[in-house]
This record gives sequence, structure tokens and C-alpha cells, in this order.
Amino acid sequence: MRLNAQELRKSEPTEEEIKNLPRNPIFLILEDVLDTYNVGAFFRLADAVAAEKIYLCGQTEAPPNHKIMKASVGTYKWVPWEKVSTALDAVHEVKEEHSDCQIIVIEQDPRSISYTELKPKLPLALIVGNETAGISKEVKERADVIVELPMFGVNRSLNVMVTCGIVLYTTVAKLNLPAK
Repeated sequence: MRLNAQELRKSEPTEEEIKNLPRNPIFLILEDVLDTYNVGAFFRLADAVAAEKIYLCGQTEAPPNHKIMKASVGTYKWVPWEKVSTALDAVHEVKEEHSDCQIIVIEQDPRSISYTELKPKLPLALIVGNETAGISKEVKERADVIVELPMFGVNRSLNVMVTCGIVLYTTVAKLNLPAK
């Protein structure tokens, strides 16, 4: 079911509608993402790829929050999400349900590979971190792979949501997931 922005803003899905939407076994884990507009945009991204769930961890704000609700264009109502104490807790929860879940951290790190070299497999969890401090050491240690985008200009990084969008859509293309 595709809804336009007006329908999303006004729609109030039932639990049954949410449950019956086809989902891909993709999880987004946000660790201390502080910009609420970024958080709202992550809901739109999760909806765009039919992700199974978003985990909002640590200091990451959760709905109802006016900026999240506005930036998500209503998708926060349609995408399953959970507020979790830590990103490590979210990783454990995902692994409990999907022991074969590939844990992918998006971070600049000496161990990281280019996102283009990623060999994704489903189910998978993409983890993004705080806009300034990044991802905690404990979560990086739990990752199966750490990926980053190469930077060619004077800036050393991109917005966390933009980076995740690039990695996620590259991953979706490599997995050859069918569009709905």
C-alpha cells in the first residue's frame, strides 16, 4: 500500500494494517541520534525500504515529538519502532529473534571498509550513531562489519541520515529486493 504525504499525515493505521504490511528483514538501530529531524527522516527511510523495525536507543527522542512527527510525514505511525535503553540492547534483541542477522555499523573507523565492498545478507541491522560522537565502542565490537562512505572534499563526514540512506539503498540494490 502506497500512501501519499497527505494520506500519511491524516491516516491512523490499525494494528492489523501495520501487522499485515509486507516487511523486509531490515532493522535500523539509532544510537543517541539527537537531531529530531534526522529521527523523523529515518522513519521515512525505514518505510521506503519496508524495514521491519526501528530501534530508538539512548538519548534518541521518540514519538510523540513534533519535529519527528513532521519530518516523518506520518510514517512513524506505520513503521514499527521501539525505545530501547542502549544500542547494545537492541543488537541483543535483534540477535535473539534472528541469530543470523548481519550487524552492520556505519562509522568512520580504522577497521571500516567502503560501503561499496559490503556483501549484505538478510536479515540485517544497520546501526548509526550520534552526529558528533558516533557509535559506542561496545556496539562496534559487536558488529559483523563496519562500513563508511569515502570523502573526497574538505568535509570529513556526511549527515548521519544521508549516509544511512546511501548505504541502505546500495544494500537493497545488491540484495535485489523487489519494489512493492
